Amino acid sequence: MEYDITHRPSDSLLTVSLDAGEEIRAEGGAMVSHDASVEMETNATGGFLKSIRRSFGGESFYQNTFRATEAGGVSFAPPLPGDVTHVELTDETVYVQSGSYLAGDTALDVDTKFGGSRSFFGGEGLFLLKIAGTGPTFLSSYGAIEEVDVGAADPFVVDTGHIVAFEESVDFTVRRVGGLKSTVLSGEGLVCEFRGDGKVWLQTRSADAFLSWLIPKLPARPPSSGP
Repeated sequence: MEYDITHRPSDSLLTVSLDAGEEIRAEGGAMVSHDASVEMETNATGGFLKSIRRSFGGESFYQNTFRATEAGGVSFAPPLPGDVTHVELTDETVYVQSGSYLAGDTALDVDTKFGGSRSFFGGEGLFLLKIAGTGPTFLSSYGAIEEVDVGAADPFVVDTGHIVAFEESVDFTVRRVGGLKSTVLSGEGLVCEFRGDGKVWLQTRSADAFLSWLIPKLPARPPSSGP
């Protein structure tokens, strides 16, 4: 399997070249195009219960598997304007924020991990997506993706709205950005402090921040005049 990511970082397009018999699995709605030699099958990957758990993590209940009957390509794009990055797993696990999983090798196990109250108060919901195994996976973002190496002696702080993914070797805690005044008035709110040895992927834009800017500018709905 070979891949190419073009139009980065604002309008990224992922194109995967498959040899005969190779497969790749993607989120519902992610496919842009494919060659006629590539067939698509839709199913609840891992069974009904795992699909339910995965939907709690912000992903689609059904996923699409693309299989090449002979050499061919398939392209994918995320729903928001932004970046796509490749992460190669070798018997490893990464945790991904809601909506950032785009596609991956069919050998990978895509499930959900209960994040507890810390992820809930961090703005990411109660569940994180857990991707484990060996093979390539592709993550998407809103804005560009930045990869950061975190060291055990050098904690790293990220606004909760800018997290894309992090390796299992990295732990995190959610806290206020500063004192009460900073939390209320700075516009930053809550942050995640990562500790350990591993990688963290962040996005340069926040969908929540964009909505906070956009919604007050939307025209008010006119009152109903009644029957």
